[in-house]
Amino acid sequence: MGRSTVREETAERDDLLAAAAVKAVQGAGAYAGSVFLRSRDRRSLVLAATCGVPPSLLGGWGLVPVSSPIPVAVAYGSGRTIHLTDADETMRRFPQLAVALPYAFGSCSVPVGAGGETFGALSVVWAAPPGSDGLTKTQRRHLRAVANRLGASLAALRDRTGDPLEGDASTAPVETPAPSAPAVRAGLFDWDLAAGTLTADGDFCAIFGLDPETFDARADTLASRLHPGDRAAFRAAARTAAAEGRVVSRALRVREGAGAGPVGGAEGGGEGHGSSEGYRTVVLWGRVPDLPGDRARTHLVGVVIDARAGHAAAAAVERLRDGLFSLTPDGRVSYANRSLEQLLDVSDEEVVGHCLWDALPWLSDPAIEYQHRSAMVSQTPTSFLVCRPPDQWLAFSLHPDPSGVTGRVVPTGRPDAAPEPAGPPTTTAPHQPAAPASSTTAAAAPARLGVMYHILQLGSALTEAVTTHQVCEVVGDQLLPAFGGQQLALYAVRDGMMQLIFHTGHHEGFLDWLDGMPLHAPLPGTETLTSGVPLFIESQQSLSEGYPGIPVGGVNSWAYLPLIASGRPAGTCVLGFDEIHHFTAKDRSVLTALAGLIAQALERARLYDSEFALARGLQQALLPHRLPVLPGLRTTARYLPCTSGMDIGGDWYDVIPATDGVSLVIGDVEGHSIAAAATMAQLRSAVRAFVAVGHAPGDVLAGANRTLIDLGTGLLASCCYLRLDPVGHRAWAVRAGHPPPLLRHPDGHTDVLDLETGPLLGVDHSSDYPQTRVDLPPGCALALYTDGLVEERGIPIDVGIDHLRTSMAHARADSLDELADRLLHHAQRSSYRADDIALLLTEYRPAATGR
Repeated sequence: MGRSTVREETAERDDLLAAAAVKAVQGAGAYAGSVFLRSRDRRSLVLAATCGVPPSLLGGWGLVPVSSPIPVAVAYGSGRTIHLTDADETMRRFPQLAVALPYAFGSCSVPVGAGGETFGALSVVWAAPPGSDGLTKTQRRHLRAVANRLGASLAALRDRTGDPLEGDASTAPVETPAPSAPAVRAGLFDWDLAAGTLTADGDFCAIFGLDPETFDARADTLASRLHPGDRAAFRAAARTAAAEGRVVSRALRVREGAGAGPVGGAEGGGEGHGSSEGYRTVVLWGRVPDLPGDRARTHLVGVVIDARAGHAAAAAVERLRDGLFSLTPDGRVSYANRSLEQLLDVSDEEVVGHCLWDALPWLSDPAIEYQHRSAMVSQTPTSFLVCRPPDQWLAFSLHPDPSGVTGRVVPTGRPDAAPEPAGPPTTTAPHQPAAPASSTTAAAAPARLGVMYHILQLGSALTEAVTTHQVCEVVGDQLLPAFGGQQLALYAVRDGMMQLIFHTGHHEGFLDWLDGMPLHAPLPGTETLTSGVPLFIESQQSLSEGYPGIPVGGVNSWAYLPLIASGRPAGTCVLGFDEIHHFTAKDRSVLTALAGLIAQALERARLYDSEFALARGLQQALLPHRLPVLPGLRTTARYLPCTSGMDIGGDWYDVIPATDGVSLVIGDVEGHSIAAAATMAQLRSAVRAFVAVGHAPGDVLAGANRTLIDLGTGLLASCCYLRLDPVGHRAWAVRAGHPPPLLRHPDGHTDVLDLETGPLLGVDHSSDYPQTRVDLPPGCALALYTDGLVEERGIPIDVGIDHLRTSMAHARADSLDELADRLLHHAQRSSYRADDIALLLTEYRPAATGR
């Protein structure tokens, strides 16, 4: 595919994205909209197009991890519409977003996709004071319709061109500015000098006060709309252009007033000529077109510009004593009047095209940037005080709309009261200045948005990560998309050596050479850890100069971050970039701060892993190490611990041989704690003791019930007990509040055994436990299990039991072990199990000769 074809496809995609962003903003009555596309590695959402607020205003939101708990990522991952009516709802549902963007706005995010595949997400933002209702149902339907049409168009583009529909973080997003009223009006014309005819567009006619429908295209008609003193100059300019072939410009006075047509609303710009008529000045620019032969000399093409609104506004503003300025949406000064230059003691060249907080050192407090962002995002006027050194106090007020900000500055007296020493600067209504936001403010200025977002995001995700593996996964999911890296490796210190504990990225051998190196080795990964100073290497040449001979592995830039926890070196985090990456001061400060969070999380996870292994070892020691081998019976068992915490549970199972048969037991002590596990061990011993003395099945559970109450733990337990009589092909079953066993017949048909049931163990000292006879056809299989296998939040347990029955009936298994694995298949693959699971399977196959 040629480069021109690729450019055309990219342009077509950009047009689709930009059009969708504009339609979404207009239909929702919002002031800003964004379209995100999935990244190549599917880890991130990449900002691809915006309308209204520019990406630079929102700092760190150009690259969003898909696992982030923010609306656009949730909409992409869940396929649902995320509608946040105001800042209060945003704080309740997405507190990290609210802390990073603490402004009064509402938002709505919807997925973009087609055919069951999601390509990205679309989001709009609007000003929303507290208590706002948000978008109407009609507006939300419109937004989803825009997203669906965009998804269908993108899918068609991919089918036609092979476009992978992926965002590229290195490519700037398509920006569509917010609409604003033009201060300049321009009309186009083509003047045939020989014929004396003039072809013009509608704007040209409107500027001259002509009706486009009735204009006769004669130059003389146009001349009649001019001041009499300009008509000769008008014709002379045309003759000069035709004779000399050069570009000409001429200021002309156009008549307005009676019969002036649709043009109006400007200063009367000249001499009176008639009772109610005045004149305004326009500028006509023309040139001879590049045409072959002499025909070029007979034509003049060009534009007429009516800048009266802009000129009038500028003249009015320049007369004011107040300082006035205009900011673009991203905060750059586009206009400053002379009074502002005097108040701030700057020249026009020093501020125009720059942000005030970058141009003037005494305005460099990040709180000033915060005020601008607050005004733009919430679309609410804001005011604040600043002290211009040495002691000149100035009151600033900012008045936003989607196209930018108009600012006003006036001198004011020194505040009477000291400012509040906490939080970001207070914003107030216009002309009601708040506490100073300059060097006199005692509070620390709010962090830049990108810094705040990344620290909050990673910190929050790490609080939910428990094990070392989970911490590593979170770091990989968050750091790589946040900073555009492609490789990440985490090393821990073990016995004075570097040990690789995690790696992600497409370079398999990334930093393998560091694994097993001692801490005193002169290598970047060890020296950054022993010195405690991060190391940022921006090119292979820099790496070779500092550390000759070290493999680069296809990587061009590296960030080595020391992980120091409680003053102890815990490990090193290494980010790799396929392309040369220049680390800005903000990059370095954020990565350094995040390294501390990662170190603390890894240290906490290391302790958890150690204690977890100890707890699980204790629990496994309390369960049977092996099941007895019995004639005519085959048994197998499985135990899966819960994944939601470190505490051990009270599930148990047992197979107890006796002279007159064999007993099958399964039980569950409530809770997850050492106490639950200890109680489980005591109950298991009690059941074995009652079986050993020959108690009937009902008496066994009655004795276990009394034992549990006498222990005084306050815990309850469920239990299911079966006494099998292989000679009589039957069993006696007793149930104490436990899920019923399943019986699979030789033909595969599976029943839930309908057993009489008694209360949970530990409720009442005098509880009775009735027993039920169960017939056992040769070749049948019994399943005893705990509720962790069949319980699911929001679903009745009866439904879970029936699902297990169906699975057992249809499972094709050549052995009892394979059947157990199939019944636990879903639970084993699940990353979250709220409860322990115990499963005991027994297959009854008596010998042909009987006992």
